[in-house]
Amino acid sequence: MPAALPSRRAIDGVLLLDKPSGITSNAALQTARRLLAARKAGHTGTLDPMASGLLPLAFGEATKFSQMLLDADKVYEAGIRLGIQTDTGDTEGRIISTRPVDLDETRLHTVLTRFTGELEQTPPMHSALKRDGKPLYEYARAGIEVERAPRRVTISELTLLALQLQKDRFVLRVACSKGTYIRTLAMDIGEALGCGAHLDALRRTRIGNFDISGSVTLDMIEATPPEQRDALLAPADTLLRDFPKLELENTAARLILQGQPLAPVPATSGEIAPGNCVRLYGPDGFLGLGQWKEDGRLWPKRLIASDAAMLSEDS
Repeated sequence: MPAALPSRRAIDGVLLLDKPSGITSNAALQTARRLLAARKAGHTGTLDPMASGLLPLAFGEATKFSQMLLDADKVYEAGIRLGIQTDTGDTEGRIISTRPVDLDETRLHTVLTRFTGELEQTPPMHSALKRDGKPLYEYARAGIEVERAPRRVTISELTLLALQLQKDRFVLRVACSKGTYIRTLAMDIGEALGCGAHLDALRRTRIGNFDISGSVTLDMIEATPPEQRDALLAPADTLLRDFPKLELENTAARLILQGQPLAPVPATSGEIAPGNCVRLYGPDGFLGLGQWKEDGRLWPKRLIASDAAMLSEDS
């Protein structure tokens, strides 16, 4: 029998999880954490319980960069059922109205063109968006509806993947900006078609440059021998790969790890401008994230724990 992993260990990295539908993102995180025997873990954004698909999880030092994907564009496959409206906009809600459906493919394509580009969306009441420190869904469960300000979102692609006229249903690929509510999109399309609609399936297939094809399921992790599971993790700097890379020699790496700024480095890839960030690497590998400030110098923004801070001047 292979040796069991210790109860909790310090491991660093990123796991691209294909979350199953029917469980919360936190439940998926805790299951993966248990299977990897990880001491510290966090997610990079959540998926609704009914949704499946890509859920990057961060472990150890990678949790310091877990917020980096919140602003990334996302791609979903969304199943939309026409003629039925629910109070949550999805299958988990209570049916509040039904209407007849009169649909053909030409009319559907015509309506879909109205939902690409920049749109204004009103966040649904059944969402985690907070009002006065309390999630909107708590107000909704109490039967209270509060005013929500519309927000600007961008739908860069709406592709019809399947049309099931006999089931009054179709499936879309949706490429969108952060903050887009696919449930709201489904409801708005239903209203534009004059019959109402709700979301009956949702799968996230892409976040930024991360694709579902590189993910693993909880069952796959469990089927992997415990001593081989760490190999399923990508390095912590995977979450920062959209930032330019800067390699530092030993003295500069030591200064950064001690919290000291660096003068501009001519060989820096990417624009040296206030607010811009770079991935930092020293002789021993990844150090963390640096940021150019108004004073023209490169300052440490978020660093991983490293013994390299103790490097001597001549090591």
